[in-house]
Amino acid sequence: MIDFNKYPELGVSELQEAMNFAVMQVRNNLPDFTYELQADTSEGQFYPNVENVEWTNGFWPGEVWLAYERTGDPIFMYAGLIMVQSFLERIENKVEVDHHDMGFLYTPSCVAAYQLTGDEDARTAALLAADQLITRWKDKGQFLQAWGPNNSPDHHRLIIDCLLNLGLLYWAAEETGDEYYSEIAHQHIDTTLRYAIREDGSAYHTFFFDPQTGEPVKGVTHQGYKDDSSWARGQAWAVYGIAISYRYTANEEYKETFKKVLNYYLDKLPANLVPYWDLDFSEGSGEPWDSSASAIVICGLLEMADVSEEEESREYWQIASKLAKALIDTCAVKDAETSNGLLLHGVYAKHSPYNGIKADNGVDECVSWGDYFYLEALTRLSGNWSPYW
Repeated sequence: MIDFNKYPELGVSELQEAMNFAVMQVRNNLPDFTYELQADTSEGQFYPNVENVEWTNGFWPGEVWLAYERTGDPIFMYAGLIMVQSFLERIENKVEVDHHDMGFLYTPSCVAAYQLTGDEDARTAALLAADQLITRWKDKGQFLQAWGPNNSPDHHRLIIDCLLNLGLLYWAAEETGDEYYSEIAHQHIDTTLRYAIREDGSAYHTFFFDPQTGEPVKGVTHQGYKDDSSWARGQAWAVYGIAISYRYTANEEYKETFKKVLNYYLDKLPANLVPYWDLDFSEGSGEPWDSSASAIVICGLLEMADVSEEEESREYWQIASKLAKALIDTCAVKDAETSNGLLLHGVYAKHSPYNGIKADNGVDECVSWGDYFYLEALTRLSGNWSPYW
């Protein structure tokens, strides 16, 4: 176990410097990424433009809204609302939405926009996305199907990532008064925690169920090193996703599971506190880090700190602060000449002999969700923040 007493917390001036640079990067990116969006990963540390068709496209507008909150500058609001129209068009025309990632797409782009500006198109788009998400619901197994054609027996499975998509359903339930959204969210997380979290607190990436009976079949990986390892980003999704559901439900079983998955993650950290892309790897492995996993975990710690008793809250906050300092020291972009992103040393997908990845993709690059959650973490550390999730 890492002795966190040996690590310094993030100083106020360090936090402000990191925040100011990140917001400057977002501002400088607006000319390139307003009418088009950032790709999921950088290429040579610089993001290319893409159309709004990827599962990751919600993260860049999320950065814009965080920058708007930081500065109050209307340039960010104008850009964010232009992007809202793209997301409304996408969900109305069902463009590449036949999957579970509606929360990743519509929470930071449209829930955030509605929360901050009251824009009705943002609300409409987000509610349509919540409706799209619940079309993935499977009574046989009690979960939201992740990928593939709906009702395909070969794709009758959940993935750990979807815990972050549940925030869209909790929001939709509160916004409309229709508890069906939150009932699905509750049932999905219960199923996920029952089958995708192992006894030691590690997480399967994906878990299959029998399409005829709904009985559990097996847990496997898709992006981790192997089936019985713990993919670092998947473990991070579990940390943050459980914290979000705890905020909405106050279910103490969720908090206990949160502690297990968090402790497993912390136990596997190397000395620089930035995880390798799979938690099976340790010092000297030569494997790449995944900085995005650290950013996600920091957000999860701060989320749980907000809804915990004072002593526990202080502990989570201190660990988050130390992880954030390590992340800034090791991975933050500090020179716009080197990258148009915010956070170096991310991993989208790494090939191994045991997973479903045919070739490396976005290894040791900036990744859009890493940038977003890094800026969210800095925002949370800077003071009171009303979450989008």
